[in-house]
Amino acid sequence: MIHDSDLVRAFRERWGETAKLFRAPGRVNLIGEFTDYNEGFVMPAALAFSTCVAASKRSDRLLEIHSETFDESRQFNLDDPEPRASHHWSDYVRGVAVILERAGLRLSGANLLIRGEVPIGAGLSSSAAIEVATAAALLGVSGIPLAPMQTAQLCQRAENEFVGIQCGIMDQFVACHGAPGEALMLDCRSLDFRRATLPAGACLVICNTMVQHQLARSEYNQRRADCSAGVRDLARVLPHVIALRDVTLLELEQHRRALDPVVYRRCRHVVAENDRVQQAFPALQRGELDRFGALMRASHDSLRDDFEASCPELDLLVDLASGLPGVYGVRMTGGGFGGCTVNLVQQEHADSFCETIASRYQEATGKEPSLYR
Repeated sequence: MIHDSDLVRAFRERWGETAKLFRAPGRVNLIGEFTDYNEGFVMPAALAFSTCVAASKRSDRLLEIHSETFDESRQFNLDDPEPRASHHWSDYVRGVAVILERAGLRLSGANLLIRGEVPIGAGLSSSAAIEVATAAALLGVSGIPLAPMQTAQLCQRAENEFVGIQCGIMDQFVACHGAPGEALMLDCRSLDFRRATLPAGACLVICNTMVQHQLARSEYNQRRADCSAGVRDLARVLPHVIALRDVTLLELEQHRRALDPVVYRRCRHVVAENDRVQQAFPALQRGELDRFGALMRASHDSLRDDFEASCPELDLLVDLASGLPGVYGVRMTGGGFGGCTVNLVQQEHADSFCETIASRYQEATGKEPSLYR
């Protein structure tokens, strides 16, 4: 947990000034994976983990940034005519500043001290947390008001256009709109959303595989390219299709021969996943947790077999959890190829669940998983 007074003290020791604090949470996605950039449906929830940025205004146009996580500092000039990504953690900060400026929001220079507790590379959206917290800090010290929806959209642009990850809107959206104890049902086309309270007596347990395979970034972008290819080919026979959101399972099966076999499987995951999310939301509202859990497991099977975004460590955690007492459902969450599973567990079984999962996973892999309740 980030203690505000400690961060304010650390900022004063570095810059001799009093800071304002800005924070944004990580997220876990309950169901709806790889549907956001296909204009579909997702159901994320904000986490208690957050990234906090302590900030003060400067009299010039420099950004002086220090990350406690990496114990590194960087400096950038907001008047740089050709800012370029450097494939460094600071791209997430600089990219937000660049995109805010390109949107016509003239920023003040700032000193920024960043402290993050969202695990990096775990699929819990540490990138969106730092983007949204940075945007809030830069806008805050510059005295520029901006609606949460616009903040989310500009932070997504920063990751797409500057960092080079072709993510959808989900992570930045929940970092701006998430609330304690609630999941969001987000329509990624209209950006309309509804809230559902997580039922009493159930809790979420996140299990971190402690692995992140090197192919994650390239494969993520390849999956997006596969989906775009599917839209292009399907639109030739289904003129109404502008995103996979517009395709039904029946239409997909009728026209599967128009698609490359790999592209067909990618599309089948996305189309079926949208259906699962739309079934899962009313199930959660009604407290039908067995039903919700069955949809979670179907989502994982589809991610493993059709989207091929899982990995042996994730599959092992899913298999280990599926047979334990009190487990409603389990699936991988996030970008895949490592990272975490999300488990919906009866509160009374949560302690024994954590003990059993940790010991069995370590016995099988030699790695001790991190568990977050």
